[in-house]
This record gives sequence, C-alpha cells and structure tokens, in this order.
Amino acid sequence: MKQITSRENSLYKELKLLATSSQVRRKAGRTLLDGVHLCEAYQQHLGSPELCIVSDVALNDPEVSKLLELCESQHIQCISLPANLYQAVSQVEHGVGIMFLVNTPSPVLPEHVSENSVALDGLQDPGNLGSILRSAAAAGIKNVFCSSGTVFAWSPKVMRAGMGAHFLLNIFENVDLDTVLQNAHVPVFATSSHTQTTIYQADLAQPLVWLFGHEGQGVSDKLMALANMTVTIPQQAAIESLNVAASAAICFFEQVRQQSFQ
Repeated sequence: MKQITSRENSLYKELKLLATSSQVRRKAGRTLLDGVHLCEAYQQHLGSPELCIVSDVALNDPEVSKLLELCESQHIQCISLPANLYQAVSQVEHGVGIMFLVNTPSPVLPEHVSENSVALDGLQDPGNLGSILRSAAAAGIKNVFCSSGTVFAWSPKVMRAGMGAHFLLNIFENVDLDTVLQNAHVPVFATSSHTQTTIYQADLAQPLVWLFGHEGQGVSDKLMALANMTVTIPQQAAIESLNVAASAAICFFEQVRQQSFQ
C-alpha cells in the first residue's frame, strides 16, 4: 500500500478536486464513496473500485481492515493518507476513514419506458434526491430519470442520503424528460393539490412513471401536461404541502401495497 504524505502529490490533488467540485466529478465521470457502508454496498452490487483510500488512523479499524484486505486481494490500488490530508478530502465529519474512487455508472437510455420509473424535474436538494433514490430502490423501482436541472446524483451528499440505493438503480442524468415521457409505454402520474383523486383511489397496481418536480416550483407546466393522471395525497389543510421526498415515498409504497394484492 502506497503512502502519500504531500499535498503536492498529483493523485492527492486529483482526489481533492473530485471531492470538492461537482463540475469536476461530472466531467471526469468519477466520484468518491465515503464510509464503510457505501464501499461495502458498491463491492456487493457493482464490483471493484478503481482506488481505495484509507486514513492512516483507521488502519486498525476492523471494518476498514476487512475492506482493505479484500481490495488488496483483488489487486486494487490502495493508498493511505495522514489524518489531516484525509480529512481535507473526506466530506464526512467524524467518518470511519475509508473511501473508494469509482467510475459513475452511465446506463444506456431506453428507447421506451415500460416499467416502474421516476422522473425528476429540477430537484435541487441533495438530501431530497438521496431520500427519493432510497425509497425508490426499497419499493422495487428500477429507473430514475433526472432532468438537466436536477442536482448531480453522484455527489457525496446525495450518496450519503441514498445509503447505497444508487447501486440498485439505473440513474439517467441530463435527460430530456419531455422525450422520455412522450415515449413512455406506461402511464405518467404526477401529484397535484388541484385534483380530487387521491393516491388511494387511483389504480397504482400497473407499471407507471412517477413525475416529481422542483421543491418550490413543482413540475413545469410543459411536463405536467404530459401526465396521464394527477393524484393528491390527503392531508390536513393547515399544511400547504408535503416535502417532495416524503410525497414520493408515500406514492411509491401505496403502489407497492396495491401491487401486493394483485
């Protein structure tokens, strides 16, 4: 295992750029997975990372040692960093001390959508996106289509909120949602406060595309016009609306409930 101690090391500089710049991550098609859980989930579902980075103070941690031994047995390059250099790269406060450098998956966009999917129009908050991905994976949804205005799905904050859900989903970014929805072979459902039909009255036992939008502005009028049906989530009148991640979770699991009775 190679030890890097200088901030001027070219590999270290590259890692720091990837850690701190979404633009660099997008352009390079690479990202950093921070923490034991994400690293284990990646190895379980997608395979080997490009590089394993460990803080020298974590070398004796049993969970870190296990992952490190596995990487070395697979001839994956491993490096150790002093604690101060590691913390300058890590986005996790008080983390365990291990990261993977990985290539971000880039699945081929399907010509037609024919299975349960989610379309996200301009979602901005990393925590919301990560929560939606986690709920989607738990509900058995396979595809997530993100518009060009949606936050980068492979950013550290989104991945931490997703808790490994990324590795169970096909995530498509910078997607023209207008084309995807027009070519969908399944109905498109959107939530709205201006409809009387609740999610409990709608037929969700069929495959469909769920459409959610920006936290403040919602789904654009152009995309909303492509929805085959709008549904509402019953709630107390004193609350204007639900958080988009909470709304998505309620919709996904009402669909799971209805499908379980088929």
